[in-house]
Amino acid sequence: MSKKVLMPLAQGFEENEFVSSADILRRAGLEVSVVSLNADLLVFGAHSIGIKAERSLQGLSGADFDAIVLAGGYNGMLNLKADERILTLIRELYSQGKLVAAICASPIVLNAAGIFDESTNFACYPGCEEGLKGVYTKLALCECENIITSAGPATAVPFALAIVKRLCGIEICEKLKKELLCELSFKI
Repeated sequence: MSKKVLMPLAQGFEENEFVSSADILRRAGLEVSVVSLNADLLVFGAHSIGIKAERSLQGLSGADFDAIVLAGGYNGMLNLKADERILTLIRELYSQGKLVAAICASPIVLNAAGIFDESTNFACYPGCEEGLKGVYTKLALCECENIITSAGPATAVPFALAIVKRLCGIEICEKLKKELLCELSFKI
């Protein structure tokens, strides 16, 4: 049975982080539920790209999911952080030992949900660490217990692959890395 991942969309989300993560998680065979915070299913990102959610968040429970994955984007993060249902879902999933993942500015949402403590190691977009509990790692990707955090748009692929590795295992993760050409290096 496929594991289920909740990916909430909030106005102002970072498009690259959301699309890269959703795409890679679905390639891994995970059942990804894309939900909006309200009845308006068309949600616009930080760069005015609209993504249509499959349904609204209304009525969903943490019991229905194995993980929650939050894209960043500063305004998206603020909208997620202001929604008590999101904070409740994060707390519920975290307390059940399920995976909680956030990239860019969205580790702020995890902190607001109260799941960070002084021993939590985390990554985030530089400057977003201010005022958060825990230890800012200055890394592209950080795994700490059942929390995965990442720094920003350029780290979206490793972020999604870390989630795949955790939920699907190393074999599927390695297969996707090969298919996505992650071993190639490039210069610009």
